[in-house]
Amino acid sequence: MSATSKQSAMTADDIRARKGNQPIVSLTAYTTPMARLMDRHCDFVLVGDSLGMVLHGLPSTLGVTMEMMILHGQAVSRGLDHAMLVIDMPFGSYEEGPQQAFRNAARLMAETGAAAVKLEGGVEMAETIRFLVARGIPVMAHVGLTPQSVNALGGYKVQGRDEQGALVLADAQAVADAGAFSVVLEKIPQRLADQITGEVSIPTIGIGASAGCDGQILVVDDMLGFFTAFKAKFVKRYADLGESAEAAIAEYAAEVRAREFPAAEHVFGDQTPK
Repeated sequence: MSATSKQSAMTADDIRARKGNQPIVSLTAYTTPMARLMDRHCDFVLVGDSLGMVLHGLPSTLGVTMEMMILHGQAVSRGLDHAMLVIDMPFGSYEEGPQQAFRNAARLMAETGAAAVKLEGGVEMAETIRFLVARGIPVMAHVGLTPQSVNALGGYKVQGRDEQGALVLADAQAVADAGAFSVVLEKIPQRLADQITGEVSIPTIGIGASAGCDGQILVVDDMLGFFTAFKAKFVKRYADLGESAEAAIAEYAAEVRAREFPAAEHVFGDQTPK
């Protein structure tokens, strides 16, 4: 099944042009209703492979498949008119080399209508990014803490402290030189994030980085309080909807058990119009 690509109000060039200007606003989304809620507030919406943990209960993002990304990408696409749709390339779909990356990126874009893909990695992914961009696929890069490399990194640790900061800076410069239109900086020290933002030519999108980045992104279920398995330091809870939802479910369960629901106004009598 193919998704017809639609021209969103925002494009990769628009995002790139925001370097040093008005901050870029972005969130993740995995469903049509959530995409509709954020469409007029966000510049781009990311279908993140975090959906594996947030929606499917996986222990990490490593078990996310192309089919899962396509399914949720199609759902989010239906809810967007203004915001640009970006979709994550899942683990194992691009690391083998540029040709594999192109095949899978082209499939993701063709079947979801996404305007760009995001992939993790710095210096080692520069050749792949250059290959994709040369063939018409806009790429958002992702350096610092790269969740798909959690096993190699030894956990979800802050990256780029002390002498390791030079490596993260080199990664950011490499993806910018390769043609990425923006780069996500995840879980790195504030001073390093500010340095990278000042030195690279493309917008930086922070998540656990710095308010000085050119934009910010959060997992929407984190900031709304739906995902409560753990809370990262860099997450601000703008609502506790998870608690509200559980309270509502508990009230419903109590009323059902007490035979208080459905009440008279919720049922149909013989003479009640449909």
